[in-house]
Amino acid sequence: MTSDDTAETRPGRRSKAPATIYDIAKLAGVNPSTVSRALSKPGRINIKTEERIHAAAKELNYRLNPMARALPTGRTSTLGLLLADITNPMFFEVVRGAERAASRRGYTLILAESQESGEREAEAAERVAPSVDGLVLVTTRLGDEQIRELAERKPLVVINREVEGVLGIVPDLDPGIDEALAHLAALGHTSLAFVSGPANSWMSGARWATLLAKAPALGMTIVEIGPGVPTLDGGAAALSRVAASGVSAVIAYNDLMAIGLMRAAQEQGIDVPSRLSIIGFDDIFGSDFTSPQLSTIRTPLGAIGERAIRLALELIDEYADGTPARPDESPLPTELVVRGSTGPVRA
Repeated sequence: MTSDDTAETRPGRRSKAPATIYDIAKLAGVNPSTVSRALSKPGRINIKTEERIHAAAKELNYRLNPMARALPTGRTSTLGLLLADITNPMFFEVVRGAERAASRRGYTLILAESQESGEREAEAAERVAPSVDGLVLVTTRLGDEQIRELAERKPLVVINREVEGVLGIVPDLDPGIDEALAHLAALGHTSLAFVSGPANSWMSGARWATLLAKAPALGMTIVEIGPGVPTLDGGAAALSRVAASGVSAVIAYNDLMAIGLMRAAQEQGIDVPSRLSIIGFDDIFGSDFTSPQLSTIRTPLGAIGERAIRLALELIDEYADGTPARPDESPLPTELVVRGSTGPVRA
């Protein structure tokens, strides 16, 4: 933090000059260095002192000037958030959670999209990286080595991906999948298909591996249908193979594919759920707008976005002052949300 971090003039001040951290320090009765820590690294000082400093900053109408701060510190107070598909509602809550965590530290998010392309994602990362303090890759389509190379150049966190040597946030798949399989078994289903996502999706592979390991123990046969495009059209395109497989229930890679499959089935006269039960994944906004409403395995998307940003900021601090990042090891569990798209096997 420098004296170049400025604000609009406090009403009633004799000078027209913008407020500085020294003005805040005087009003709050603390040292300027304490003000700097409170505004740049929240949570590092006594909470009552921090509240007093923020109240003083608000009274002075203080606004951080990130460009001024970047000159002496090398920081821009911005983070790059790279998304696979900005039109996919799955990312809405991730971005919202990330924004909450970023704003608490005075950071701004810069969004970029890869359109499900590893090549476009690599290009976007090259464009964004020089202008931000850190990167968060959401459902990345890059290879492991590409991700590690990026992490060597810039503080980096991945969401929905495990890469050796790189910090990542992955939800706990077991609770939601256990509940989904138990739910289908209780309804009498013994044959199940997984409609998978893109071939280069780590999460699609993880979901399939978990289902493959667990379904047989409940007396279910299971087949994988895919890979597919993680969109409404991708789900619809899987219908012919789902019908040919003879299964009575489907778990799709994501809600969009599940909704696309359900629409296509209904257009072909296949009733959901009496002839085909369908479960999606993620519980995106709008998953309950369908008829019937979609049963889905909810992922804690907002919490994932928040945790990823907190971890990225800890990495940035580690780069700057050697403070080690402390990954939060508490689980982020998935859970089944039962709605109308699942039902008993038809006799």
